[in-house]
Amino acid sequence: MTPATTLEYDLAFHGDPAGMPAFAREVEERGNVRGLFVSEASHDAFVALTLAAVNSSTVQIGTSIALAFARSPMAMAYPAYDLQRLSEGRLVLGLGSQIKPHITRRYNMPWSRPAARMAEYVAALRAIWHTFQTGDKLDFRGEFYSHTLMPPLFNPGPLPTPSPEIYVAAVGPRMVETTGEVADGFMAHPLLSRSYLEKALLPSLDAGRQRGSRMEEPFTVSVMAMVATGRTEESLAAAIEGTRRQIGFYASTPAYKTVLDHHGWGDLHDEAHTLTLTNRWGELAALIDDEVLHTLAVVGELDEVGRGLRERFDGLADRVMLSIPYDADEALGLDIVTAARDR
Repeated sequence: MTPATTLEYDLAFHGDPAGMPAFAREVEERGNVRGLFVSEASHDAFVALTLAAVNSSTVQIGTSIALAFARSPMAMAYPAYDLQRLSEGRLVLGLGSQIKPHITRRYNMPWSRPAARMAEYVAALRAIWHTFQTGDKLDFRGEFYSHTLMPPLFNPGPLPTPSPEIYVAAVGPRMVETTGEVADGFMAHPLLSRSYLEKALLPSLDAGRQRGSRMEEPFTVSVMAMVATGRTEESLAAAIEGTRRQIGFYASTPAYKTVLDHHGWGDLHDEAHTLTLTNRWGELAALIDDEVLHTLAVVGELDEVGRGLRERFDGLADRVMLSIPYDADEALGLDIVTAARDR
């Protein structure tokens, strides 16, 4: 698993889907972005991606991420397959597990052994798409999912392209290893340092690759990078404050404590988690000092963050997806990519 010699850059779209057509067209006009990805938070990712697909022709589109365990594999297979057809083969299906409270309490879906469940989920998707592509009998039987019925009426038929690539988002070592074993690519969470990527994530990915049966298949390492920048002193200050808040929010989440432990900052999780339990969300940013900020985010003026992105990820990743956790116009991401490519 050798990273590409030249970093490719992706943008994440978080807004109202109504804004996607104009943004997708602008991304294409700039021509310096590899992929346009949509997160699944307050909007359905597949609605925005449908608009992206019909308002672009060359840029990749993808989910960053779609919540796997909130849907059955069959419920995920259909929209992803349709988007692959609509985009003429440009879809990357990024999957994530989310954390247990969201799956069980927000979506009322089952949760157990997430790494094993994700491995089976990916296998089920591929089995369903194989039936779509070939017409072969669907007979997938697993511990968590079973799909054994596909009458011709419900089969959309073959694509003129391969089925979508599947990337999996992971933080903990077990899910990271599973990603290396079963997926086409890995998506690193934005709570990320160069050290954690190099010394924790990549070795776990390699272990999974060695254990699986896909060593000869191409594999992509995609990282999400928090970037704090602005065009004025005031906007840069606001970006830094917003990024501190976001790091504080991530630090409060038990699933992300492994990143903090790697740097000897385990106490930061305890402090942040305590604040959230007492509904003191507004105090999270104050916990994030400059050392933590600059370790986990790329910070500075546009030319500085362009250089910083390359220094942080060159030789370790293939793709960098910008994470901008504060209010900013959509064009800022395009300007960051321009600055990174001009270095």
